[in-house]
Amino acid sequence: MSAPDPSTVRLEGPWTHRDVSANGIRLHVAELGSGPAVLLLHGFAGFWWSWHGQLRALAEAGFRVVAADLRGYGDSDKPPRGYDGWTLAGDVAGLVRALGERRAHLVGHAWGGLLAWSVAALHPRVVESVSVLGGAHPLALRSAIGHSWWRRHGQARAMRHLLRFQVPMVPERRLVAADASEVERLTRSWSGADWPSRDGFPESMRRFRHAMRVPGVAHSSLEYYRWAFRSQFRGDGRRFAQSVADRVAAPVLQIHGADDPCVLPDTALESAPWRGPGSRFALLPAVGHFPQLEAPDRTNELLTRFLRGE
Repeated sequence: MSAPDPSTVRLEGPWTHRDVSANGIRLHVAELGSGPAVLLLHGFAGFWWSWHGQLRALAEAGFRVVAADLRGYGDSDKPPRGYDGWTLAGDVAGLVRALGERRAHLVGHAWGGLLAWSVAALHPRVVESVSVLGGAHPLALRSAIGHSWWRRHGQARAMRHLLRFQVPMVPERRLVAADASEVERLTRSWSGADWPSRDGFPESMRRFRHAMRVPGVAHSSLEYYRWAFRSQFRGDGRRFAQSVADRVAAPVLQIHGADDPCVLPDTALESAPWRGPGSRFALLPAVGHFPQLEAPDRTNELLTRFLRGE
């Protein structure tokens, strides 16, 4: 089976696809609506389409909604370097400015949530608010993994894929083998019990598996994890941790699945010291690692009220 062309992730819909130059690379975005800017940042193994339900709902609520393919994903550039926290945060901040906006509400899932929180710390002038789905503050996650490393249960065990992803080449091959079936296996294992049995799940898996097979995506997506792990033993990781250590000034909304087996709810709750004034935390019952896909209506309601300041 031949690898798909990157342009095939530009799925049709009410949105507009375009390329934006930011931080020295080209980023593909899907855009819908007008009003205050909301920038949607996907997580591992996803791409802009992860937010198709939020694009519509937030645009109808009166926002300019932009869903991006992160560096290395979808139809965005896939350079060999730049998967460190500093550069990735620079991509997001640069994208806000390249869109012609002074500030934007950042909404991120998992890795996208880590980036949103990092941008709020490193580039606070471009951030209106931060919403994190299925994620935690970078230092809360780092601390939880470290404290549970030798326990039978805990955050380290929940993210044991972090270690598997450090091996050269083998994880890349596994991600794309058998029509990227590993993407579906991981998604099933991280989701709540109900979502895989619902009608929308097969379509999501078809989209995600296709996007992972785009040349370069498997390697680039793993480079995020490799920098996150290896940098902890180097000076750049220590400097990054110091740079994001202060409480952010922006309000933060955390939406988390009560059944999330990847980023545990306790880890998400431990992010409280880094949330700015006016922050909120919502725990969704019977939802796993993907609130925007597993419980789109409830997620859209929470996001809309938070973004409106209600």
